[in-house]
Amino acid sequence: MTDMGEVVGEAAAQHTNRLAGETSPYLLQHAHNPVDWHAWGEEALRRAKEEDKPIFLSIGYSACHWCHVMERESFENESIAAFLNKHFVSIKVDREERPDLDEIYMAAVQALTGRGGWPLSVFLTPDLEPFYGGTYFPPEDTRGYPGFRSVLESVAGAWRERRDDIDKSAARLAKHLRTQMAEVRASGETLTNASMAEAAAELERDFDAAYGGFGEAPKFPPSFAIALLLRQYLHTGIDGLVEMAALTLDRMARGGMYDHLGGGFHRYSVDARWLVPHFEKMLYDNAQLAQVYLEAYQLTRKPLYRRVAAEILDYVLRDMTDKRGGFYSTEDADSEGREGAFYLWRQQEILDVLRDEAGYLFCQVYNVRPNGNFDSHEGYHKGLNILHIEKPLDVIAGGLGIDRHELHGKLAESRQELLAARERRVRPLRDDKMLASWNGLMISAFAQGHQVLGDKRYRSAAERAAGFVLENMIQDGRLFHTYRNGEARVPAYLDDHAFLIVALVDLYETTFDTKWLSAADALAQKMIADFYDAERGGFFFTSHEHKDLIARTKPTYDGAEPSGNAMAAIGLTRLGRLTDNREYLAKAKDTLEFNHANMMATPRAFMKMIVAADLLLTPPIEIAITGAPDAPEVDAFIRVLHEKFIPSRMVAVIDPASTDPKLAGQVPLLAGKTLVAGKAAAYVCENFTCKVPVTTPEALSEALGATMEDDDA
Repeated sequence: MTDMGEVVGEAAAQHTNRLAGETSPYLLQHAHNPVDWHAWGEEALRRAKEEDKPIFLSIGYSACHWCHVMERESFENESIAAFLNKHFVSIKVDREERPDLDEIYMAAVQALTGRGGWPLSVFLTPDLEPFYGGTYFPPEDTRGYPGFRSVLESVAGAWRERRDDIDKSAARLAKHLRTQMAEVRASGETLTNASMAEAAAELERDFDAAYGGFGEAPKFPPSFAIALLLRQYLHTGIDGLVEMAALTLDRMARGGMYDHLGGGFHRYSVDARWLVPHFEKMLYDNAQLAQVYLEAYQLTRKPLYRRVAAEILDYVLRDMTDKRGGFYSTEDADSEGREGAFYLWRQQEILDVLRDEAGYLFCQVYNVRPNGNFDSHEGYHKGLNILHIEKPLDVIAGGLGIDRHELHGKLAESRQELLAARERRVRPLRDDKMLASWNGLMISAFAQGHQVLGDKRYRSAAERAAGFVLENMIQDGRLFHTYRNGEARVPAYLDDHAFLIVALVDLYETTFDTKWLSAADALAQKMIADFYDAERGGFFFTSHEHKDLIARTKPTYDGAEPSGNAMAAIGLTRLGRLTDNREYLAKAKDTLEFNHANMMATPRAFMKMIVAADLLLTPPIEIAITGAPDAPEVDAFIRVLHEKFIPSRMVAVIDPASTDPKLAGQVPLLAGKTLVAGKAAAYVCENFTCKVPVTTPEALSEALGATMEDDDA
C-alpha cells in the first residue's frame, strides 16, 4: 500500500514550503503548494504579530475529500497563493494532530455560520481570536456562494479599513467561546440511571424502522446508541431495545457503507438506506464498531455479528497495522482523483474475474447491475456499482433454492477472488501516523476480539500495539499524542490518557499480566495530576503543556469519538475496582455527578457518559480464578465468561505457583484465593465478598446466571 507521506514527498521535492519538515501526512500533502504555509507554532504566531497580519487558519485531515478539492482548486492556484502570501500568515493544521485547535475553531465557525465541517477555514487576529470563517470555499463565486478569492479580498479589505470593528468583534467571540466551552451544567444531584431510560426513549422516537439507525440522512454509525441499548436491555428485558440495535447492525453490515470484500466500515452513509458511503475509513470508527458487533454477538449469538467483527479486525491487521505494532489512522476516500474509485465495480469487471456461474450469482446477491446501482452527481460514477445485500443471506438462499451453507461458501470464495483483483488497483492513500487515543480504542477492540472470538492473533495484536505505544510514545513519563517516522510529537490530551487506560485494563483482563495494570495506573495518576479540575470536577481536554489556546475546554459530550471525560470515568471505575483504589472511584463519581444534569437534559449527546454512569451504578460481578492462566481448565472458565454479555464484569486470575508476592496486593480480589481440592476454581464475588467457589465451567455459568438475575431484580 502507498502511504500519504511517500506520495507527497515526491511532489514536495519539486517545490517545498515550511511544511516539508513536518511529520503529519496531511501537512506533507501541502508541502508543495505555492502557499507559504506554516505549521502552528511559535514562528507563525510571532510573524503574525510582528507584521500585524491576519492569520488564515486551514484545518483538515488526510482522508478528507473536500480538503483535497480545495487544495487542488485554491491552494495550488498561483494567483490565489500570491494573494494569501501577501496579505495573510497562512497556517495549516492536521485536526488529528491538534484536536484542541480544531475543537476551538470549529466552535467559532459554528457560532459564526451555524454550520461546520472540513476543510475548516478560519481567519484570526494575531491574538488568535477568530473573526470570520467557513468550511469549503470554491475558488470563484458560484451559485450565490462567495468564492475563496472573493473572501480573501473582502477580509483583507476589512482588515485595512475596519480594523477596530474586527478587533472588537473577535474579542467578543473569543469571550463567548471561553465561557461556552468551559461551561458544564453542574447539578449537585445524586447520580441515577434515569438518563439511560431517557436516552433509550429518545432513540426509539428517532428510530428508522425500515432501515435502522436514528434520524435522517446522512447516517453515521451509531456505536454509542447501540452500546446503550444493549445495556438498557439487560436492565429491562424489553425486546424492542435489542431489536432496534439488531436492525441497525444488520442493515449497516449489508449496506454499501460496509466493505464487503476487504472488511471494515466507511465513515458514513449519505442516504438513509446505508447504501452510498463517504468512502474514507477511520481507525476510530472501526474500533468502536468492532466492539459493538462483539457485544451484540455475545447477547444474540447471531453469526453475522461474529463475522463482521472478525472482518473488521482482519482488515486492520492487513491494511492498518505498522510492522512495529501500532495502528495507522485513516484511509482516504479518493484514489486517482476520484472518490470511491477503489471500491466501485462495473458488472463486466466482476464477470471477468469470476467464472460465469459464480459471477452471475455474486451480482445477483450483491445487486450489481449493468448500468450501475446508485445515482450520483459525479459523472464518473455512471455505470458503477456499490456492493450491498438487500436481504439476509439465508433468505436469499431460500429464494434461490440453495443450501445456505453452500451459498455462504460460494460467496466467500468469490469475495476472496475479487479482493485479490481489487488489490491490483491504485489504492487510496493511507495516513500512517499513529495516534495514542485511536490506538487505545483499537487495542480494546482487539483485546475484546480475542476474548469473544478466541483468535490468538487478536491478543497478539493488542499486546504489540500496547507495547509500541508504551515504548515509543512515552518519554520521561510523558505521553505524546502522535508518532510517525520515529518521532513522537505533541503532548498528549485527555483522550490519549483515558482511551489508553481503558485499553490497558481490557488487555489485563485478556492476558492477566499485571504489567498492563501497572501501566494503566501510571497513566491514571498522570491524567489526574495534569487534567483534573480540582475546583469543579471533571477533566480538561488539555494540560498546562498545551500553549497558545484562547480557551481551555472540558468536553463531556460525544462526537465521532467518545467523550474523554466519559472514558476517563470508565477507566477509573474499572481500574479503581480492580486495584481497590478509592481515589479513582471518587474521581469517576465526581465527574459523572458533575455531568448528571447534562445527561438528563440532552441524553443523546451524552450516551457514552450515560454508559459510564451505568457502569459505576451497577454492582460489579467480580470473578477471581485460581490456576495457571494457560491451563485448559482455566481457559474453560474464561470462555464461559466471554460467552456472556456482562458489562459490569471484572475478572482476575492468580496462579498458585506464582512467586509474585505483590499480586494479591495489586489486585485485592485475588487475596486468599486458592485451589479447591487441588483443582482450578472460580470465585464469583460482589464487593469483595465471594460465594462458594466452583470447579467446573457449568457451575460457573450457573453461578453467573443467578448473580445477574439477582442484580436485575
